[in-house]
Amino acid sequence: MRAYGSVSCVSNKLQAFCIGCRLDSMSRQFIKLISIGIVLALLMPMYYFIAVSIEQVVHNTPEFALDRAVSLQPAWMLVYGSIWVFMLLPFLVIRQDDLIFRTLLSYITVVLISYTGFLAYPTVAPRPDAFAPDSFFAWALALNYKFDPPYNCFPSLHVAWASVTSFSSYRVHRGVGIAAAVWTSLIGISTVFTKQHYIIDVIAGALVAGVAYLLFLRSHERASIAAIDRSRAPVRSLWVVWIYAAVVSGFLSVYWV
Repeated sequence: MRAYGSVSCVSNKLQAFCIGCRLDSMSRQFIKLISIGIVLALLMPMYYFIAVSIEQVVHNTPEFALDRAVSLQPAWMLVYGSIWVFMLLPFLVIRQDDLIFRTLLSYITVVLISYTGFLAYPTVAPRPDAFAPDSFFAWALALNYKFDPPYNCFPSLHVAWASVTSFSSYRVHRGVGIAAAVWTSLIGISTVFTKQHYIIDVIAGALVAGVAYLLFLRSHERASIAAIDRSRAPVRSLWVVWIYAAVVSGFLSVYWV
């Protein structure tokens, strides 16, 4: 009985030790994710500081004939403005800490490369001097023009962020990733029709995201995704639609007041 009691005691201690190690590992992973998330959050306001710092310098206008041929289409603001909700997609469908960490690193990478581009090649957006905010979409675009400086065009951060979102979502579910890639393409088009970017900015933004993909996302094994997480990804991804619908409804309410 003594021997049995000793073995039982040792077994309980080992179980407690294993549980403690697991909890410690989870705590370290959580701290790592929070830390990298804070870094990304701290980098975001730098966008406006850079815009202010280059306001007085000579700005480039990398305009092609196709850019000039595209007229302002305020309705595309509905797509353009979706980026801030669209970027939530990976965090809704991904359940693996490692892939979330890689996604955050990818976002940080495109931000840092883009900031370097903003400083090295200052540009000014091809916005019209004036237009009538005679519809909800035109009003929303005018609001965007008011709060978003007309600089920091090359490369397009909108396209870079959206592309990273597509790449990381694809690692979880092929269908969700393809749907995200289609929406990313529409976001790229919207940046031109809203006169926020030039076509070359869109191409550069996609290339920047490609660099982040090669550095952090490509090496993540799609086979490591649990089958249940893969099967639930399409349903979870729909939250992006509901959230954005709520956001648009909120802006509509303000517009109609």
